[in-house]
Amino acid sequence: MNRLFKTLYWLPAVALFSIALSACSDKKEKDNGPALAIVACDDSFEKILQQEIDVFEYSYPKFNVMPYYVTEKAAVDSLLDLGDVRTIVIARPLTTEEKDYLKSNKKNVRERKIAVDALALIVNPKNTIEQLSTKELSEILSGKVTEWGEIEPNKLGKIDVVFDHQGSSTVKYMRDSLLNGGDFGPNVFAQKSNKEVFEAVANNPRAIGIIGVSWISSDMDHAEKSTEELAREAQASDTTTLDFDNRVKVLKVSGPDQVVAYKPYQAYIFDGSYPLFRSIYMTTVATGGTAGSNFYVFVTGFIGQKIIQMTGVLPATVTPRMVSLD
Repeated sequence: MNRLFKTLYWLPAVALFSIALSACSDKKEKDNGPALAIVACDDSFEKILQQEIDVFEYSYPKFNVMPYYVTEKAAVDSLLDLGDVRTIVIARPLTTEEKDYLKSNKKNVRERKIAVDALALIVNPKNTIEQLSTKELSEILSGKVTEWGEIEPNKLGKIDVVFDHQGSSTVKYMRDSLLNGGDFGPNVFAQKSNKEVFEAVANNPRAIGIIGVSWISSDMDHAEKSTEELAREAQASDTTTLDFDNRVKVLKVSGPDQVVAYKPYQAYIFDGSYPLFRSIYMTTVATGGTAGSNFYVFVTGFIGQKIIQMTGVLPATVTPRMVSLD
């Protein structure tokens, strides 16, 4: 069995999700139903959605949003169950069959791409490597390349690749786009969360982590900004320079036909220069006037898109930041 899967010690996401929903039933009964939205979100996008919720609830205090951060499959299943979850955020649009099923159950399906997320490659600052090609990355993921010295002169030794967890959309993206559906090598390990991927790389000079760019943006430090400050900045029309958390090093990446490598800045995601990216979609069947419907309108509108811009992810409808790059 692939070592990535040997490291997992967790209940299936759907089971955990069902338990969580049951636990919140008393709260839901006490709240005004239309004023509460339950949203299932791919846990890779937790940082993004949480800021959206914070500013939305601050701006519209009569509405509440209760998020559950689960796998992509669990999020879709929860929507198709026709239960309490009426809004999801995942890394793909619903299929025609999934939409037809919801429509056959008299659900009005609204769906929109809300962002383009870059997958960043992070290493420990003690690692001297500065860039990788997608070919080199695929060889590392497959186990064909296992030592840092095979990439460039380096005494770090074995490469430890760390993902968030088996069921994540990040794992699926890398397997499908770089390995053509093949297996990961024995040097690939799973953590339990994106935060643990970051910490593993920050503490291990041999590690390379694959993580959504919002998890390494310095703008995402909640200790630096209050919800009021975030709301004020989201409503402003200006932009500021974005940088990455200096506790890790973000590698440049070059695609198959590229000589120059790029970091996952918004301008390079926007023009396609940065090769590792995926779209984020928000889908809702919430009826008009409810918290779910209003939250969908908020996230897809100007302020919601500006919040996404502030996370380092490329918003779907707001002009990307043009920054000075090295």
